Amino acid sequence: MMNAQPSIAFPNIGPTRLLIDGEWLEGAAEPMETFDPATGVCIAKVSVAAAGDVDRAVRAARLALEQGPWRRVDAADRGRLLFRLADLVEAEREALAALESYNCGMKIGDARDVVSLVLDSLRYYAGWADKIEGSTIPIRGGHFAFTRRQPVGVVAQITPWNFPLLMLAWKWGPALPAGNTLVMKPAEQTPLSALRMGELALEAGFPGGVINIVNGSGESVGDALVTHSGIDKLAFTGHVETAKTIQRRAADTLKRCTFELGGKSPIVVFDDCDLEDAVAGAYSANYWHAGQCCSAGTRIYVQANIREEFVARLADKVSARRIGHQLDERTDQGPQISQEQLDKIMGYIGGAQREGARLVTGGGRIGKQGYFVAPTVFDGVRDDMTIARDEVFGPVASVLQFDDAARVIDRANDTRFGLAAAVFTRDINKANDFADRIHAGYVWINCYFVMDAAMPFGGLKQSGIGRENGAAALEHYTELKSVIVNRKS
Repeated sequence: MMNAQPSIAFPNIGPTRLLIDGEWLEGAAEPMETFDPATGVCIAKVSVAAAGDVDRAVRAARLALEQGPWRRVDAADRGRLLFRLADLVEAEREALAALESYNCGMKIGDARDVVSLVLDSLRYYAGWADKIEGSTIPIRGGHFAFTRRQPVGVVAQITPWNFPLLMLAWKWGPALPAGNTLVMKPAEQTPLSALRMGELALEAGFPGGVINIVNGSGESVGDALVTHSGIDKLAFTGHVETAKTIQRRAADTLKRCTFELGGKSPIVVFDDCDLEDAVAGAYSANYWHAGQCCSAGTRIYVQANIREEFVARLADKVSARRIGHQLDERTDQGPQISQEQLDKIMGYIGGAQREGARLVTGGGRIGKQGYFVAPTVFDGVRDDMTIARDEVFGPVASVLQFDDAARVIDRANDTRFGLAAAVFTRDINKANDFADRIHAGYVWINCYFVMDAAMPFGGLKQSGIGRENGAAALEHYTELKSVIVNRKS
């Protein structure tokens, strides 16, 4: 079903310029437009940085790090600033959710949930600020030896268009309590919520230069950050091929790089599972935010004797989804982000049919305005099909049958990715064996998309380098320094 009109008011558009050294500035490059993906209508013109603007932002971050007041803000006060930012976000949670929903196409209910996750992340890391510690180490010769954890320095952060606010929180969260300064480039499609967060950060009391935001494309602004000698560390969330380019371009300056990339995550459904839970888990795993999620569980391996019932139940749930404007409270699924993404998804759907997969439901574009794709289920998918190998990044689930329980984990591991995975079974031994053997950084047992700021998130193989969330993320935003003192001096 299609809901054409929003049921809540369109949000106010906040800042559209660059944030550099605590000031809102016009960029030197040609402005860009950002759109409502449900209609394709421009909702704002956003200032774009040129190379000189990027350099100015990096220099401001360096000055704040080494000479400005940020250098003298103690650990506890860094935490208090982050707590204050979280309080401002909470006071504006409905407005931020609406802005996020409007700009990236996420349905409003999910956008509210995302704001809750943002608050969890900010407050979790605010509590870490005065707990980032070194250690004393007994060494020979009577010397006093200890280690210190210090900030990496000036950090460039490049975020994607699918979860702009959440990816911002996952990157600001561990970076700021550790004492780093930031230059962030939000995705060119979805800059609005990041710019509003910059405004709230200034209101919270972060000194100028600590948080800088530069808008623009990856090819220009992103590359300027990647190659800039004044950047000490780079954090990127996005496509694996882009990460490979970044790693090559960053090699000359030996930047520390962390990447959270894509996936082709498997779900294994054994015949001893709670079938209702398994169907609900697969439904969530494939259709949250119209499938535009890096950890979506798009390869569903179902044991042969329950496959038909599983597919029928999943198709029934999928067919009942209400498709419509993301700001309509009745909507279950909003639009894809762009015409480019819609075309890519439709290409995969067509390719799957040509390769012999059976289309159970969906498979088409909905309407002529905006970028809507019908939620889709394929059955009879084989491991060698393109749709089982590539990341579709759309509302498309692939069901693969398995007969041999001993081999299904090997089949699930036969991919270049390793971000997430899930298993549904009542047998604890099967579940533990799966968790032990599966090549994935994040594993769910009898659930999906349960996330917490305390749990490290990231992938193996070509799904990434490093971790976000939890104490593990702090490792990437601090440097370990060893100090030895001669007690005789």
